[in-house]
Amino acid sequence: MRLSGQGLTCVRGGREVFSGLDFEAASGDVVAVVGRNGSGKTSLLRLIAGLLIPAGGRIVLDGGDAEMTLPEQCHYLGHRDALKPALSVAENLSFWADFLGGERCGAAESLATVGLDHATDLPAAFLSAGQRRRLSLARLLTVRRPVWLLDEPTNALDVAGQDLFGGLMRDHLARGGLIIAATHTALGIAARELRIGGMV
Repeated sequence: MRLSGQGLTCVRGGREVFSGLDFEAASGDVVAVVGRNGSGKTSLLRLIAGLLIPAGGRIVLDGGDAEMTLPEQCHYLGHRDALKPALSVAENLSFWADFLGGERCGAAESLATVGLDHATDLPAAFLSAGQRRRLSLARLLTVRRPVWLLDEPTNALDVAGQDLFGGLMRDHLARGGLIIAATHTALGIAARELRIGGMV
């Protein structure tokens, strides 16, 4: 599997965020997108996920599922945790599994893997920032998709959480997945840098 972008231009609110951007990632690759605030790191992830339309250029996935669009083969994990505070941990995960569709893995197993099996019935409003992030990571495990698009994925995670996340990334890559992550900090795994907007 190979994901690439050629000559990408992104315009937000009438302002050109970046132009002529090229990138490439294959199965087993991690690309760390780095740059100053406002340089377009999040915008690039959203373009790949199909949440934004490029003003120029194109994005192509070769070797994926020919019956599915690129967005249907992506997990987009934003820097905000998209959780409903009134729903329980299990209900939030079930909502996302229903919304995303496709083949599911066990929700209970996913929650145990990220260390939240003790909080299954707890409303998400009661979770700490780190626990909320762990619940978001459980989505990656419950519905398997080959392309992970991660925006500041280690935010709010303690050292144990970062180690856990590193293991999840390695497992994903070993299954032939690829990862593109916007980040200001080290991911804890070998990655190729894609720098946007000059010096950080």
